[in-house]
Amino acid sequence: MSGNENIKLIVDGKRLDGRELDEMRPLKITAGLLNKADGSALVEWGGNKILAAVYGPVECFPRHESNPYKAKLSCRYLMSPFASKDEHGRAGPNRRSIELSMVLGKALENVVMLEKYPRAMIEVFIEVLQASGGTRCASLVAASVALANAGIPMKDLPVAVAAGKIDGKVCLDCSKDEDNFGQADVPIALAPRNNDILLLQMDGLMTKDEFFKALDYIEKSAPEIHRLEVEALRKAYEETDAQ
Repeated sequence: MSGNENIKLIVDGKRLDGRELDEMRPLKITAGLLNKADGSALVEWGGNKILAAVYGPVECFPRHESNPYKAKLSCRYLMSPFASKDEHGRAGPNRRSIELSMVLGKALENVVMLEKYPRAMIEVFIEVLQASGGTRCASLVAASVALANAGIPMKDLPVAVAAGKIDGKVCLDCSKDEDNFGQADVPIALAPRNNDILLLQMDGLMTKDEFFKALDYIEKSAPEIHRLEVEALRKAYEETDAQ
């Protein structure tokens, strides 16, 4: 995030892609598309395409890492070498993917009812096929839907979206250019039932008033994200029942 003052991200009151400040990019969610996984989801959000797969619960391996009181949740976030120009030619985990794997795993642990599966392991694999800003939030949505598709009990179905600051204005769901050249980026994940915060990070600076405006944008967009998650799961179960 450079905050380059020479790059205008709002022109004639509109963002460069024509959106209003409080408007999300188009979001499409598909559940249950991988036959060999216990649960799966594809999230297409703006220019992002993110695939999540869930395996388990299975016996924890290695066994010395098992917990007699709850399951171990393992989360792996990985960006493919063809996901974006920035990632071109890179393969395998790096410092950023290791950090995001941990961050996303911790957020999911707050809602997955791990106590129902002592000594077991639940594996979540997230593959970023195409990246265009906001991949951690889109990844959490994909993982949440994949877990629900696998039948893993959760206290709530998490939603996530980032807000940011561009040209001194608070906005919702930053695109890649807005993320790169804006002044701030705040990814937040919520449990929509009572708006408990599951994940909150900040890159850049915001005033207190700007932060609460960003949070307001996110909370107002949460019901629509949740509706699309539920709709994707319902459609997947209806297709399974029809077979």
